[in-house]
Amino acid sequence: MPGPASPNPPRPTGLSRRRAVARAAATCAAARVLAPGLFVGCSLGIPPRARTVPVGLLHSQTGTMAISATSLRDMQLHAIERINADGGLLGCRLEARAPDPRSRAELFASRARRLLEDGAAALFGCWTSTSRKATLPVCEEFQKLLFYAVQYEGNESSACCVYGGSTPSQQLLPAIDWLTSAEGLARKKIFLLGSDYVYPRTANYIARKYLAAREQRPAGELYLPLGHRDFSMAVQQILFSGADCVLSTVNGGSNLGLFDALADAKVDAAKLPVVSTSLGEDELRGLLPGQVQGHFAVASYFQSLATEANREWIAGFRDEFGHDRVVSDPLEAGWNLVHLWKTAVERAGSFDTAALRQVFRDGLAWDGPGGPLRLDPATQHCAKAFRVGRIRADRQFDIVHSSEAQLAPDPYPQIAFPGWKCDWTDGGITRGAEVSIDGDV
Repeated sequence: MPGPASPNPPRPTGLSRRRAVARAAATCAAARVLAPGLFVGCSLGIPPRARTVPVGLLHSQTGTMAISATSLRDMQLHAIERINADGGLLGCRLEARAPDPRSRAELFASRARRLLEDGAAALFGCWTSTSRKATLPVCEEFQKLLFYAVQYEGNESSACCVYGGSTPSQQLLPAIDWLTSAEGLARKKIFLLGSDYVYPRTANYIARKYLAAREQRPAGELYLPLGHRDFSMAVQQILFSGADCVLSTVNGGSNLGLFDALADAKVDAAKLPVVSTSLGEDELRGLLPGQVQGHFAVASYFQSLATEANREWIAGFRDEFGHDRVVSDPLEAGWNLVHLWKTAVERAGSFDTAALRQVFRDGLAWDGPGGPLRLDPATQHCAKAFRVGRIRADRQFDIVHSSEAQLAPDPYPQIAFPGWKCDWTDGGITRGAEVSIDGDV
């Protein structure tokens, strides 16, 4: 059932990634012997020798999610380095600590606890909803904020989380509108294919409800384990269903198997396009151009966005990590969230969570590489644009559709969760009727 987990800038010129990692390794042991209270706020009488604030980065560097999460770690490390190069935050140097949760939910929880016990001012991380849900109770126990950069299924609100990715009302539902419209692909038989965990199952529950309101049903629905690579039988089931489109919530390394199987079955993207909610430029680097060209993804941001701010941001990242690197929607959101946190800390004059949440209530915005970012005070989610990208031969995207304006976040779309809503400026979560996600299948 739904409910809370419990409650462009100039190009960087300073500290490099390699120097930062080396310095962090050298200072980590010494930093941990300091009392956690010393890290609460450098503006509050901290002696000069202790002017270091640890920040936790929780991103899988091994396991099935490493294909996506490693680059998000790199981008947020880059953002922290840039802040340090510009003088730090409240007179403090930020120290990034990035243990590897290895794509395992239980390790996210234990790594989060160790980071917060060691005085981390905030956590940035998680990719899957399973890892986020494992981490949030720890953040709530310590009353520290988790900044989450990835699009997700909604059906959750936590006072200790800032959600930087798209909700279904900003990605999934507009995707169905575009898929079924004459201006879009004009498809009528949508097959729902996902990895078997929280995000795909909840997202597709919402999709079913949305289609039912239009007197439509999915052509089929199938889930395979996260990390699964053999999609040959899945592709045969899709073809047998008569589907004219696949709405994919397949995540991580499983995308390699999906597009391998589609290519083996000689599926024509013009006749049976895959529209992915969890596939970006970084994942495409591991796929052959002929396997993916002509298929689609839906996101708020694509690297091919033609603005000077975006070009400068990409160039800065490549200067640090290599000119073969690409950026994607979660990386843009991850960069934005670090700077949104920095803006809030500066405005509050403190790293304290209660002080930051007051800044959230007063309104908070940041101009990111993909455009302005505004945090909704009621939900602690961000207003987001909706865009559709068609995959090119160079594994970049042609943006074929963009929303006219940013879309408001809604973690509880009423079509799926009637009566549920969230307003952290006025009482928090209002509960509606209980909902069984799987019972609707």
